Amino acid sequence: MTSFPFEIVGFDLDGTLLDSHGDLAAALNHAIAFEGRPGIPASQVRALIGGGAKRMLVKALEVTGGGVGAQRLDELHGILLRFYEANVAVETRLFPGGEAMLDGLAARGVKLAVVTNKLERLAVRIFDELGLSDRFYTVIGGDTLGPGRAKPKPDLLFEMLDRAGVPREGARAAYVGDTTYDTGAAAAAGMPCIAVSFGFCDRPVRELGASAVIDHFDELIPVLESVGAVSAT
Repeated sequence: MTSFPFEIVGFDLDGTLLDSHGDLAAALNHAIAFEGRPGIPASQVRALIGGGAKRMLVKALEVTGGGVGAQRLDELHGILLRFYEANVAVETRLFPGGEAMLDGLAARGVKLAVVTNKLERLAVRIFDELGLSDRFYTVIGGDTLGPGRAKPKPDLLFEMLDRAGVPREGARAAYVGDTTYDTGAAAAAGMPCIAVSFGFCDRPVRELGASAVIDHFDELIPVLESVGAVSAT
């Protein structure tokens, strides 16, 4: 095992580790159909993902005819979640190169975590169904710490460090994501963030404020080595 600059690497879920847009689109379209809205092609749903299912639903309603009241939004959100929970890993898969990348980090002694704004129970279920749960020491969701503490706040990333038993000050940790929620949380937590260009980016990827950008998971380990070397100077 060679020396590696990071002892912990955390990953966002949707659009970073996993291409989940097909299953999210199916659940979203199931929900908005109850409001008489037309379905949205899965390719267009990619642009709506980020910040959690309710935010995605709000965006979908806006682009298909306008928003709804708070009570109706909660009802539709419930419909979406029930459908999604029953169909959470029909099409969802690791992005290309993901398995080899996770193997490579594990071989270097890196502790791996998932930190997502998705509800924790849904994130856990996805990794269970895909047979990936054993790769991560923790899976943290947007609701894990209670309301108001999801990304882009740093709280979930601090929880990632706490669960690893690593002091927050001076932690050798990095985060990998695809949206401003991810880069914002990492910046607030004082850790570098690598952005993936193949995700559900809510801005052009090079405008996310990441420490580096990768186009394929084959690039992640060498990029982390480069970013770690710069951080150490």
